[in-house]
Amino acid sequence: MAAIAFSLAPAGQNIYDNTTTTAIVQYRGYYTPSSPPFLPHFPAYNDTNASLQVMGNLRSLADAEHPCNVPLSTSTNLFYTVSLNSYPCINDSCSGPNGTRSSASINNITFHTPKIDILESYYYNINGVYGDKFPSFPLVVFDFTADYLPLLYQLPSTGTEVRVLEYNSTVEIVFQGTNLVGGAIHPMHLHGHTFYVVGWAFGNFDEKRDPLRYNLVDPPQQNTISVPKNA
Repeated sequence: MAAIAFSLAPAGQNIYDNTTTTAIVQYRGYYTPSSPPFLPHFPAYNDTNASLQVMGNLRSLADAEHPCNVPLSTSTNLFYTVSLNSYPCINDSCSGPNGTRSSASINNITFHTPKIDILESYYYNINGVYGDKFPSFPLVVFDFTADYLPLLYQLPSTGTEVRVLEYNSTVEIVFQGTNLVGGAIHPMHLHGHTFYVVGWAFGNFDEKRDPLRYNLVDPPQQNTISVPKNA
């Protein structure tokens, strides 16, 4: 087994680790060992299609010892756009694009760090630390993966908002990558929980077409995913 890192960072930034990792898989039982394998030919380090193919082919075992109980209906549906953004700086003095300050957002809202931890304020019933009005869908809908987007969309709002769920809810989350500020890959982690990854696709999510292609039989169960650029 051999693998290399995947990165969309420009080669000139010298942050790509061109290292090949290898592992030996040894099977139990009686069998005739094969001849030593040759190191395979790898795709380009920035080949998004190859990376997506690897991740999209992951499957759960889905057998009696490892059941895969995928919910066939949901009680809550969330659609979250994930974007790069930029803030203007005085005299264009920041290190982001065109002297701006770089940021990121979900549904074009950038998280504003409170002085008191959110979980702490929830536990001790401290008011005024956060709101509970985080939108389930983006407030502004546009062609998220278009090559050229209005500069106005690059400027997000700020907030300290949460989305409150009913206990034992069955939730479907769609993460939609956007092409704001050139787009990027977004790692998404759901702290303290695992979830089934039932589908991937490039372009804008189609709520009528794409759910028909969900893998509801043996999807992988993960706690972190990578949302590809414009996917």
